[in-house]
Amino acid sequence: MSQHPSLRVGGKIRKKRNVMKRFERIDLLRAEKRIAEDKVLGLPKTKPIN
Repeated sequence: MSQHPSLRVGGKIRKKRNVMKRFERIDLLRAEKRIAEDKVLGLPKTKPIN
């Protein structure tokens, strides 16, 4: 029996994430020099990467 097309998972359709992971936010903030190197708590908000 074949698999129904709505149940297939693949690389065809990929949703755009609207939030960044914590390590992505920290990397972005450090690159922009908005936080200190040792600070990891109380991060400022960032816009998602397009």
